[in-house]
Amino acid sequence: MHALRTSARAEAHIALLLDRSPSIKHLACIHALVTKTGLADHPWLRAKLIALSALSRCGSLAHARSLFDTTAVKTAFLYNTLIRAYSSSVFPIESIHLYNQMCVSGVSSDYLTFPFVLKACGRAEEGHAKKGAEIHCRIVRIGLGCDLFVQNALIFMYSQCGQVEIARKVFDEMTERTVVSWNTLISAYDRCGDFESADQLLCLMPEKNVSSWNALITRYVRMGDIDAAKKVFDEMPQRDAISWNALIAGCISIKNYRDALEIFKMMLRSKIEPTELTIVSILGACAEAGELAIGFDIHDYLKHKELRIDGFVGNALIDMYAKCGDLRMARRVFDEIGMKHVTSWNAMIVSLAVHGHCEEALELFSCMEKENNRIVKPNNVTFLGVLTACSHKGLVKEGQVFFDTMIRVYGIEPDIKHYGCMVDLLSRCGRLLDAYRTIKDMPIGVNSVLWKTLLSACRVHGDVELAESVFTELTALGQVCDEDYVLMSNIYAEAERWQDVHRLRGGTIGRSILKPAGWSQIELK
Repeated sequence: MHALRTSARAEAHIALLLDRSPSIKHLACIHALVTKTGLADHPWLRAKLIALSALSRCGSLAHARSLFDTTAVKTAFLYNTLIRAYSSSVFPIESIHLYNQMCVSGVSSDYLTFPFVLKACGRAEEGHAKKGAEIHCRIVRIGLGCDLFVQNALIFMYSQCGQVEIARKVFDEMTERTVVSWNTLISAYDRCGDFESADQLLCLMPEKNVSSWNALITRYVRMGDIDAAKKVFDEMPQRDAISWNALIAGCISIKNYRDALEIFKMMLRSKIEPTELTIVSILGACAEAGELAIGFDIHDYLKHKELRIDGFVGNALIDMYAKCGDLRMARRVFDEIGMKHVTSWNAMIVSLAVHGHCEEALELFSCMEKENNRIVKPNNVTFLGVLTACSHKGLVKEGQVFFDTMIRVYGIEPDIKHYGCMVDLLSRCGRLLDAYRTIKDMPIGVNSVLWKTLLSACRVHGDVELAESVFTELTALGQVCDEDYVLMSNIYAEAERWQDVHRLRGGTIGRSILKPAGWSQIELK
């Protein structure tokens, strides 16, 4: 009896702690307490822990997934919680996998499952319209086709997958519509450039709210008319975070990073809480503008608020620190991310390679391969970073192995950038003939940049004969510029072939080979 009373008190105490919206550290402590008191398998407490870890801004989706995977009896609530969390994460495909697992395990999906799995179908890379259509059929079959939230999710899914006509059909069949229904379809028309249909819907819309104004701002941003977007923003009776995000995104789209940062400061002064999208956008602006100090302040803000640095925010922080040259902080953020998306690995690998930390970049790639799970697999950007590292380090054999692995093991077709890395790698190591054959044997269209890279290498290694062949290829492409004539002339001069120098320069009479004087610009504060 005493043990039961003690257990009940512990349960009540833990429930009270969970209701206080704890931070990441607090959640870890509560989990430890739950385990210590023998309540690790308590259904309600475990479900509450999973929900807080998955859905709260201070939670950890990786921790939630770990708890979920080790739960013996998985209920519809637990599946719905994870499906909802993944649908907004960098791994929306996991929502679809969980939905499939839910169906196979015999757990019934409901009106809370479908809106989020449909959202995931719309957000997953390249879209999952076919899967979304299958789910739509099941929704109709079980009698949820008229559920308002499900219908709004269907409009979102179809519009995100580029099937706006089906989204419109769902919209037209709705007996009741919310502002979300109207705005989702208006945004879909705007995205595909059908502004006439968007305007018609906007005129028919019975009730306009802040979301309608936001749709107008977003439209002008997509059209590149930032002044019009600012005018709408200034005329708004009230604004929310999405309004500010749209204007910030507009400034970034035209590379006006300073204005984006100023608007962000105004947003903070207006007491509007930044969203994840705000943080990601502003960190991107900091990266492009080289504003390490502001980026560091934003990182401090995230830590002060005890918000999870994961997913899109984590990737943006890595990119910001790397582009601003602080690789130590970039690596620290990378190591702290719980669930690393391929973009997280890519950002770190490419940054290390570009900054000359080639061995570390290749070690990181090896760690990525060892994880070898269905979520994270190398893609074309990953191998671009790996090949760049090999090129900078002069690792010809390793580079060729990685290039072959990319094609045979991962089924990735190399593009012009991958071939460019191989040409650069071979050229740096003096294997000019191999570089020449690589370009000639390319199954895709030849880029003049590759020939120019090889021409520069011919000068470095003094290979006049091959330089002539490369110059002939450039001429055949019709993409020889003044700098190429100068380079070829210098190759002849260094080989003391003065007749060829005079012949080449004679052939360029009338061509403007004078370069304008260089100039620099600095910002005065």
